[in-house]
Amino acid sequence: MKISKQARRDAKQLFHSCTANGLLDENRVRQAVQLVIAQKPRGYVSILTHLQRLVKLDIARRTAKVESATVLSPDQQTAVKSDLSKKYGAGLDISFAQNPALLGGLRIQVGSDVYDGSVRARLENLREAF
Repeated sequence: MKISKQARRDAKQLFHSCTANGLLDENRVRQAVQLVIAQKPRGYVSILTHLQRLVKLDIARRTAKVESATVLSPDQQTAVKSDLSKKYGAGLDISFAQNPALLGGLRIQVGSDVYDGSVRARLENLREAF
């Protein structure tokens, strides 16, 4: 579906009106969607489609997945949370998972950013170097 420039602008403006202190407010998004559906402005389907895309991108940008070979201690988890909050700001949703295939180290994914400090990645890089 092709989205007009005006619909993109309207969706972007709607998205910014749904943020509070730089964070997306879920209730504001619901209210904005209900208001757009009730008023049905020209191209409202395109506006809502683009708004949905912006919301998905924001959620992905605010979601971090931390994988480690072993379970991290609470102190280590706190240190990782603190470092990620410094880099990406407050409001980050961080989940921790265990992945024995990493062999050691950490693999952190925040949105489209991936920081792979695992032993598996280092071995893979070494293998490619030969």
